[in-house]
Amino acid sequence: MPHIYAMQFIVWWSTVLTVTIAAVSDLRSRRIPNWLVLPFLLSGVIFSTFSRGWSGLAHSITGVLLAAFLLGLFHFLGGMGMGDVKLCAGIGAWIGPHQLLFALAFMGLAGGLMAFVWALCCGFWKEMMAGTGDLIVGFGKRGFRRHERLALSNPATRKMPYAPAIAIGTVLSFFAMP
Repeated sequence: MPHIYAMQFIVWWSTVLTVTIAAVSDLRSRRIPNWLVLPFLLSGVIFSTFSRGWSGLAHSITGVLLAAFLLGLFHFLGGMGMGDVKLCAGIGAWIGPHQLLFALAFMGLAGGLMAFVWALCCGFWKEMMAGTGDLIVGFGKRGFRRHERLALSNPATRKMPYAPAIAIGTVLSFFAMP
């Protein structure tokens, strides 16, 4: 049993430290550096493999692929930066697909709440609601194409650093797991 607690300790602190640094970096510079996320991803795969063998490797790679696929869709549609995708892939490498689903759900809730408070405090709540409605209603017509007015590539689009939401969601996922 002590071996399991040591593994959980390493996963917890590695992940919390990385998402904290990523959140601070994203808030300061609107960037999540590759020097942070790429070694985090690789070390997650290596740690899982050495600690649990082939099943650990499969668990870690499945977490990476799940994050890359789901958040890659948001990047493809222009709503998320690639740093966020790589950070979540790294998180998937460390915590695996099951816990990642919890983390993604909490991330979405945290990000939505943050966006709502930001829009309310800064006076663009109506604009945000109109954009959200346009995203939802226009999806049937637009399909899997970027919304040109709301995509991150549009300089006029309001952009919120998402790493803090990723950090909050990830940390909460540790408390949601049995």
